[in-house]
Amino acid sequence: MQTQGMHSRQLALAKAEIFKALGHPTRLIMVEALADGPRCVSELVELVSTTQATTSRHLDVLLKAGVVRRRKEGVNMIYELALPCLLRAMPCVSEALLRRVASQAELLK
Repeated sequence: MQTQGMHSRQLALAKAEIFKALGHPTRLIMVEALADGPRCVSELVELVSTTQATTSRHLDVLLKAGVVRRRKEGVNMIYELALPCLLRAMPCVSEALLRRVASQAELLK
């Protein structure tokens, strides 16, 4: 039983790392962009309008959390989603946000 509890705790910590990695708007933008397929770093730099170094740091956070994976193609580093199932939660979150905005707008009337 204690081993199962420890396993459960480790799993919870690993999940928390994934959610923590997704907890930055720039990283969310990159993850949603990768839903359309793999992209090289330079495409992601252009997309999020940051420096190459900043984009690489964000990608490193996603990589360490297991959200993305990378491969080298020639001189380019290509990133793709390692957990595409995360994208299934996005419509749910968007819908909840729209409901919240509508509710707040209703209160202001």
